[in-house]
Amino acid sequence: MACSGGGICQSNCYKEEGGEKEEERLHKGKRATPKSDSSAANPVLDDGVFCSKCKDEKSVLSAQPNNPINDAGGLCLSCFRSSLYSKFKLAVTSHSMISPTDKVLVAFSGGPASRVLLQFVHEMQYKAHTNLIASKDRSLPVFGVGVAFVVETAISTVPSYEVDNAIEDIKLIVSSLAPPSKVLHITPIEDIFSPDSTQGRSKLRELLHSITDVTGKEDLLQHLRMLCLQKIALVNGYNKLVLGSCTSRIACHVISATVKGQGFSLPADIQYVDARREIPVGLPLRDCLAWELKMLCSLDSLKTHQLFDRPNSGINGLVSSFVAVLQEENPSRERTIIRTAEKLTPFCFNKLPESNSSHDQFSSRRRHKPQNVESDKFIQVENFCLICNSPLNESDLNILRSKHRSGQTRADTFAASCCPSCCFQILPKEPSSMEHFHSLLPELMIRRVKEDNKKWLREQIEDCLLSDDEDGT
Repeated sequence: MACSGGGICQSNCYKEEGGEKEEERLHKGKRATPKSDSSAANPVLDDGVFCSKCKDEKSVLSAQPNNPINDAGGLCLSCFRSSLYSKFKLAVTSHSMISPTDKVLVAFSGGPASRVLLQFVHEMQYKAHTNLIASKDRSLPVFGVGVAFVVETAISTVPSYEVDNAIEDIKLIVSSLAPPSKVLHITPIEDIFSPDSTQGRSKLRELLHSITDVTGKEDLLQHLRMLCLQKIALVNGYNKLVLGSCTSRIACHVISATVKGQGFSLPADIQYVDARREIPVGLPLRDCLAWELKMLCSLDSLKTHQLFDRPNSGINGLVSSFVAVLQEENPSRERTIIRTAEKLTPFCFNKLPESNSSHDQFSSRRRHKPQNVESDKFIQVENFCLICNSPLNESDLNILRSKHRSGQTRADTFAASCCPSCCFQILPKEPSSMEHFHSLLPELMIRRVKEDNKKWLREQIEDCLLSDDEDGT
């Protein structure tokens, strides 16, 4: 209590050193009493720093170095978790990633990002299921969820017993999330080469061994993972695929893609939605940082398994180290990289087609207003790289067509259908090796060459074809 009269204070309402009032010491975001040791220039807070948002719980982030979340003292666990979930939910609802009639496949690698993604998707599904039970009309269905784990023992040196233990843990993680129950799909990556695991494993190893460029080998492996996830989704009837790619990972991709000469296709990979493949892909954690997701797993005791996680090398490793140094110097660097890349014009497939389903239309009225971009601001493309699925610009398309006219082999035709980056880093340099490399590729890649050839040939003879209203005379 402060003195009411003048003169020298006798009630100890001021600190002995510094002259700070008690009311000023109890400023917003901190609740504490000074220790009896009056020699300190600043009081030590017995109760710690309280959350700058709710003001009720202790902050769990104030002691973290370079904390970009809140300069006023940080957030408590509840508010920190709510902040991350809000980012996830806003991304999902604003871009219509998940609707009530969907069947969603969650790509689960076992790392912090995919673990948080699985947890958030489960909570979203659980709330929808609870609301369905509580409602009277049961008008809205609840979207289904499956989990896909790609096993890479064929190219990993991890002991088999560690793999078996990790798979058992993953099964336990998924089963503990019910209800509603979720199907776990554990698929070896070599399954995209052949149903015979031995033959598929042999082809995969030989294919990777034939690539001399370290960066190209890592990139091809990443494309094969996506191909495997697409196959799992197609075979099991899923119509959406969500990945745990976060701000930190996308920021690294922005720089590495620029270095690799993928500037034209870069906007395709950094958007919230990517519908260029048969199963559209969503990135609900695009606005979350890697250290945030890792911390949430630690604070929430979410078990993670980075079984097949290997450090990047080549260009990817250099870029990851570079971005990590930038982030240490300035915690906002990763977000700045993303915001700069967002100025690039997205492609036509970076949005989901509007659904005519009555359930989806009714649900959209309950969600945030979708953040759609005007259709005339999207880049229209029709041709994609057969390896990385990057969109090809007009010059690449002209090269593709000139190769088709020359009547070369299937292997040469495949090479002419790849982007310059894949040609430089993945495809063999010697023409004599191209035929063998082509024979090792999975059928899902090779099949697209035939489809593209049929499409292009039809365009060439379109003037000679009879229309539906002509009788041919």
